Amino acid sequence: MKPDLDKWLPEAQLRVKHTRKSSASTDQLWEAARSLPLADTALLGRLVRWRIPGLDRGVTLDDLFRQPPFMVLEESDHALVSGLVGRIWTLGRDYPRLSSPEQFRSWEQRGTARVVFAHWVQPSHDGRTALGSEARVEALGSQGRMGLAAVRPIVRAFSPLVGSDGLAAAVRRAENHR
Repeated sequence: MKPDLDKWLPEAQLRVKHTRKSSASTDQLWEAARSLPLADTALLGRLVRWRIPGLDRGVTLDDLFRQPPFMVLEESDHALVSGLVGRIWTLGRDYPRLSSPEQFRSWEQRGTARVVFAHWVQPSHDGRTALGSEARVEALGSQGRMGLAAVRPIVRAFSPLVGSDGLAAAVRRAENHR
């Protein structure tokens, strides 16, 4: 089931959603998505490594969202919700480490943002399965809103890569390994 992101960021100023359908089972699709190496996500992987310097290109998507600068906020059998905080619009790696999901929920430092990333697999209405991804951003304070406004065009330009490079690669992996 799709996670309820309103309990993490109900007031998000930016939301990006993508889904891809598959003929693979929910277990097969979830395992394929979790085990997909970042290197297999084409341009998306290169952009992620550019934004998180020092990240190994062989890291799986599951491991990526479980290590700093991310913090696992919640998970279930077929879903993972991770978050990070910081000044996401800077070129520097300005992502403070979080110690708990509650610290993410209560983060209020002005001039920063809270970002949540959710990935899940669920049955589709047409009898297939669907792999979903949603990111939400909440900017805090006027400087945070200005920073988010600065990166909004970049997010709009590159967010389709989540579907075309990331989710599509996971679907191919699941369908080829049945």
